[in-house]
Amino acid sequence: MRLLHRTTRSVSVTDAGQRLLERLRPAIDQIVGALEDLNQERERPMGRLRIYASHLASAVVVPIWGRFLSTYPDVHLELAVGEATIDIVARQFDAGIGPHDRVPADMVAVRVTAPMKVVVVGAPSYFARRPPPRTPEDLARHSCVEYRRGPDVFTWPFARNRKTRRIAVAGRVMVNTPDLAVRAAVDGLGIAYTIEARVEPFLRSGQLVPVLPLYMRAGRGMSVVYPSRQQRPLAVSAFVDMAVEKLCLQEWRPLSSAEPA
Repeated sequence: MRLLHRTTRSVSVTDAGQRLLERLRPAIDQIVGALEDLNQERERPMGRLRIYASHLASAVVVPIWGRFLSTYPDVHLELAVGEATIDIVARQFDAGIGPHDRVPADMVAVRVTAPMKVVVVGAPSYFARRPPPRTPEDLARHSCVEYRRGPDVFTWPFARNRKTRRIAVAGRVMVNTPDLAVRAAVDGLGIAYTIEARVEPFLRSGQLVPVLPLYMRAGRGMSVVYPSRQQRPLAVSAFVDMAVEKLCLQEWRPLSSAEPA
């Protein structure tokens, strides 16, 4: 069916072409609108940002998510937390957060935390019943909060004088998330092994106290990982930039008057 009258001098729409155009016009308007919305996404972060993270990701996400969402009101943040290693591309996540030494070879990684200090903590109510441990071996006489990671029970690593060792602990409570381990320690159920950033509010309030400080070592740093440097979603770029900015502010320390420039 002829839709256009065409000559060497002009082109005009036939009656059938005009009827077809009127029926297609709503769809054409939707396509134009979708392309305009896509162009807007190239100018400012918007849409859903899906991040898969390990449990330690709270040290990365929680300190900045309020400022991030207020700075970018058109972004909807979806955070899924788990310990299993997954293919974030196949599961349709925009980015992942995990230990820097576990980054897949085909992913881009941006470090967003310094090596994270680990601590052994207990509640004052717990230590009121028994003296605090002075060495890792003393833990054998204490109730420790055990942590099951998959099929294995986590053994606590310690270091001193450049020597490392792992201690298998025992207790009356076993959990499978770091948050529950901290909660059990706060409730006086035993001693817990965790990262300092996770228990910092409880240390400040006095609900938890650290022990064995001479045997603690720095843990692993965390990185944001994503599939490619090219055509990275603006929401991912904005999140990474804010996390890196926070890291830079933490690592920067002004020189005192007694220190050489």
